[in-house]
Amino acid sequence: MNNLEFSAIVSISSVLAGLLGALTGLGGGVIVVPLLALGFGVDIRYAIGAALVSVIATSSGAAIAYVREGYSNIRIGMFLEVATTFGAVTGALIAALVPTRVIAILFGVVLLVSTYLTNRSRQTKATNLPVNPLAARLKLDGSYPTPEGEQSYHTQNVPGGFAVMLVAGVLSGLLGIGSGALKVLAMDRVMQLPFKVSTTPSNFMIGVTAAASAGIYFSRGYIDPGLCMPVLLGVLIGAWCGAKVLARAKVNMLRLIFSVAILAIGIQMIYNGITGKL
Repeated sequence: MNNLEFSAIVSISSVLAGLLGALTGLGGGVIVVPLLALGFGVDIRYAIGAALVSVIATSSGAAIAYVREGYSNIRIGMFLEVATTFGAVTGALIAALVPTRVIAILFGVVLLVSTYLTNRSRQTKATNLPVNPLAARLKLDGSYPTPEGEQSYHTQNVPGGFAVMLVAGVLSGLLGIGSGALKVLAMDRVMQLPFKVSTTPSNFMIGVTAAASAGIYFSRGYIDPGLCMPVLLGVLIGAWCGAKVLARAKVNMLRLIFSVAILAIGIQMIYNGITGKL
């Protein structure tokens, strides 16, 4: 396989990663890392570097459409980004000290836990929650469009969401996944926001988080332009398509896609990490 064929195949595969990332708030990086490491034999640190670049592209491509369509809560995103950015820099600094097989196993464990938490049932609907005093003081409540009209919601457990976002940032810098999975779970489960509202702030937040850690990977030589370019183009196209699909997608279908994808990838990463293939 020559360089042109390799770039074409990587670019086409990245379109699917970007589509899934935009639909679920994962950001595409969670697919790009195992795609490059397992599917194409790329060193996992270079795969993480390319994933971080693709995460920025996904964030830019999907976030613009979501803001225009009224799904994104910018105030929540900016507030939580303080935690994730600090965590991302910390994670990127730790990454150089951790063996690649440990990174792969940790990657898989994070995804399996994410799958479990995503499928736990809720006791209360996100649209019938009381006003939280701290969230109201920070003006984190909002509304989003539905077929029946604008639906308001009230943000819950702000400190808990902030703490999970800090962990999400560390994992972003360490694993190159944009931490979209944990960000969605933090907003969906901990802060009890509607699922579509949870995925949309995640898409623009992960871009800032990834940029914070990408600079450190670049300084260490793990950002390869020849690898990053086809990944970036593919993911950006996929993210644009995903933003168009989200408005008509059913929440249960989004959860199913989210769960199946990260479950399969998580098992593969743990297996390859234990057997030393990464």
